[in-house]
Order: sequence, then structure tokens, then C-alpha cells
Amino acid sequence: MRGMEDAARGPRPNEVVPSELPGATASQAPSTGKDPAAVALGRRGGLKGGKARAAKLTPAQRSAIARKAAAARWGTPESRNLGGR
Repeated sequence: MRGMEDAARGPRPNEVVPSELPGATASQAPSTGKDPAAVALGRRGGLKGGKARAAKLTPAQRSAIARKAAAARWGTPESRNLGGR
């Protein structure tokens, strides 16, 4: 049960309905701080980037990249070139 001193402080946070908070409206969507046009443009470029890069590579370049990746995954620490970790 709430005493008189509690009533003077105002409503408790768990008892307040969000629509009753100052400045709260149902039409406001949370902002992510990002420009939607820039997000769409970045996504379009990201979707085609890997395929475009793969199409440009020669078979020798693809093999070198694959060899380096395999050494990083399964090679010895010296072949991984991790800087002495």
C-alpha cells in the first residue's frame, strides 16, 4: 500500500502506461540514425561485390587466395602469419 509520501512523488515507472509518457505518440517509429537511401545503396553494392570480384580473378589468383585461406585455417602457426601468437 502506498503512503502519502509516495503519492507526492508521482506514479511509479511500472505503473505508467507508455502512451501516457510525455512526448510518446503511436506514430513515432524508433530511429536507427541511418539514411534509408544509403542503406539500400550499400546493400545493392554488397550483393554483387563478391560475384563481380570472382568473375575478374584469373584461375591462378583464385588458387593463390584459396591456398592462403587453407593455410590460415589448417596450417601451422608459422604458415598462418599471425605475428607470433
